Amino acid sequence: MNKIKILSYLLFAIIIVTSKAIAQDTLLNIMSDELNREYSELKNQPLSSYYIEYRVDDVKTYVLNTSFGSLVNQNEDKARLFSTVVRVGNYDFDNSHEIDGANGIGGAAQPFAVKLPYDNIPEALKFVMWQATHYAYRSAVDSYNQVQSSSKSDMKQNKAADFSNEKPSVYFEGQVNDSLKNLNEWISRLKKYSEPFLADDKIISADATLSYYTDRKYFVSSEGSKIVQNSRYCQLMITAAIKTEEGGIVPAYRSYYTFTPEEMPSNDEILEEIHGMMVQLEKLKDAPLAEAYSGPAILSPGAAAVFFHEIFGHRIEGHRLKSNFDSQTFKTQIDARVLPPYMNIYSDPTISMFDKQDMFGYYKYDDQGIESHKVVIVKDGVLKNFLMSRSPIEGFPNSNGHGRAQPGLAPVARQSNLIVETKKPVSGKDLRKKLIAECKKQDKEYGFLFDQVVGGFTVTNRFSPNVFNVKPTVVYKIFVDGRPDELVRGVDFIGTPLAIFSEIAATGDNPGVFTGYCGAESGSIPVTALSPALFIKKIETQKQPEGIGQMPILPRPDVEKFQNNNK
Repeated sequence: MNKIKILSYLLFAIIIVTSKAIAQDTLLNIMSDELNREYSELKNQPLSSYYIEYRVDDVKTYVLNTSFGSLVNQNEDKARLFSTVVRVGNYDFDNSHEIDGANGIGGAAQPFAVKLPYDNIPEALKFVMWQATHYAYRSAVDSYNQVQSSSKSDMKQNKAADFSNEKPSVYFEGQVNDSLKNLNEWISRLKKYSEPFLADDKIISADATLSYYTDRKYFVSSEGSKIVQNSRYCQLMITAAIKTEEGGIVPAYRSYYTFTPEEMPSNDEILEEIHGMMVQLEKLKDAPLAEAYSGPAILSPGAAAVFFHEIFGHRIEGHRLKSNFDSQTFKTQIDARVLPPYMNIYSDPTISMFDKQDMFGYYKYDDQGIESHKVVIVKDGVLKNFLMSRSPIEGFPNSNGHGRAQPGLAPVARQSNLIVETKKPVSGKDLRKKLIAECKKQDKEYGFLFDQVVGGFTVTNRFSPNVFNVKPTVVYKIFVDGRPDELVRGVDFIGTPLAIFSEIAATGDNPGVFTGYCGAESGSIPVTALSPALFIKKIETQKQPEGIGQMPILPRPDVEKFQNNNK
């Protein structure tokens, strides 16, 4: 009983502290006051508003860029973006209702977005909010009248509600330091990262870029939600490209992702990686071009993570299954086997770190004010769930905290931290044995190892080929006869989703992380994917387009000086 009392007192104390913090946040109070004033009037209009939300993204961005040891860009920017969504009608049928053949009418309720003053002067802020809400309401009324006058038969085809009815949430985080500390030190570091590439006159580009993005996010709604949270993302990107004798351009990349600049690896670690990049570029320059191929392959953990993000992850984003313009690959596959029985997949935005690596798909609440939580997508190879925003689909009436968007755009169902697990891990050595055995079975001279990838894309609509394309940067041939692995270049990993999933034959024993920014209809958002290596019995590749050009007659004018200084 004493423990229960202590816990009750602690909970009560937390509520009091949170309430006081909320009361002291000027911007949040101004947003709440104006939203309540607007809602009290608009809900009583002949065509009434049943829901209003206000979002503010208080964003600060730092970008530092060096090229071949010189600073070429130093930029600090800030923006305070206000966006509002007004919905008219009701949860079952509103202005976002999507109608087949309605020339774009309906779909996600687009917010009205505008820049907000930085000074927390109530009159100035409320003026902008009032004006934006007026335009958002008028736009919602126009959309509602159009979808309401569309074919009644079309309306009945989609039995799901247009907007899910959710419990409101209250959450508050205090202000964090969003400045880039040690600015001059970072400029010096970035110069050191891009300078070594001067030693090779065949290297035509070499950049080191630090991007630090912070966003203090405010969300209030007519349902009673009040949420303030902080997001911080730091990316260090080293990129270089070398020109081949026939005029092609071969790139190499190293990326580091942390929540803050202070968490980045040390200088020594990064410089060692840069030395490895230069060795890799020299090898890639002389590597043979690969021919189009169909046969067995191994995907490294990082490559497999990109594979699942692009090919699987986008096809389980629930809002797509509401549109008849989408291919709806998995719409009828709930409780059906879609992967081998030893594989599980879940999306978990509550994970902030894995094996000392920051997970960029982490957040407390999504951009529709819904608390994040783990969602099991595939259990023992069987599809169990979709990623859901507040746009319901049949059988999934509620959000599971995956409504995401970049500032100013309408949230839709998007990925967070996509985690692929295996219950039958196989060592790297045994994966190679399986690859070679399958190559012999298919009478192939070699199989592929996709070691490093830079990203990819996929097409999910039904009016173009439903394909994917993963962009590898480091690919090896593994020969059946025991010859050493051969580095090749110019390979794109392509295919169609259902065919490739059926060819997965084994999984590795060490998971790898791929972090980046994912682009889709709600903009660019930070995501992370985690996967073990994959052995796939049959993949397809195509040749990448080759650049056409000639090597310069003379070397770069800086090369001799740099080489002499570094003897």
